[in-house]
Amino acid sequence: MDGGEHPYSHRVNAPATGPYRTFRRVGIFIIGGTVLLIGVALLVLPGPAFIVIPSGLAILAIEFAWAKRWLDKVKEWAKAAAETAKAKLKRTQ
Repeated sequence: MDGGEHPYSHRVNAPATGPYRTFRRVGIFIIGGTVLLIGVALLVLPGPAFIVIPSGLAILAIEFAWAKRWLDKVKEWAKAAAETAKAKLKRTQ
C-alpha cells in the first residue's frame, strides 16, 4: 500500500470478467427482477408499490442499461408528480 491507498482499491473498480461476470449478471437479474415483479404485484395488492418498483429497477440498473433508462424515467415522473402535488397544495391553502 503506497501513500494511504485503500487495501482493497484494486478490487473496487476492477471490471467483472469471465464466469464471474455471467454469475453476477444472472444474480442481479434474478434479485432485481423478483423485486420488480413484487412491486408490480403490489400495484393491485395492498403495499408500497411505488417504493418497491424503483428499488427493483435500481438493482437491475447496476448491470443493465435498459433498467437505468427506465429508472431515469421513473425518477422524472416522480419529480413531476411531486411538483404537481406541491402546486395543488399551495392552491388549496
